[in-house]
Amino acid sequence: QVQVVESGGGLVQPGGSLRLSCVASGSIFSINAMGWYRQAPGKQRELLARITSGGSTNYADSVKGRFTISRDNAKNTVYLQMNSLNPEDTAVYYCNSVVVVTPTLRVVDYWGQGTQVTVSS
Repeated sequence: QVQVVESGGGLVQPGGSLRLSCVASGSIFSINAMGWYRQAPGKQRELLARITSGGSTNYADSVKGRFTISRDNAKNTVYLQMNSLNPEDTAVYYCNSVVVVTPTLRVVDYWGQGTQVTVSS
């Protein structure tokens, strides 16, 4: 069993910043990619940023230059630093971890429960 838990969401004013964290724990041999997604009401879940175990990153155009993804492999943790937030960033933010699980060494996708980010004055 693997658990993925996000934290750091909340209410922020337009132009403000938030830092999200996501920790994976449990039967983990290693973690391949980790990523952040979001889903706004009435919209599909979208990929925002992804980072490989080697540190390669990619970003959605909508957040490029404003959001930064990073990870601490020793802590099985991924972060999303979000700057210059605007109301269109309001959504539930989800963490995804592609985990090599023990003892089978199968590769399994895990999702967190999500954390709400609301950008409003």
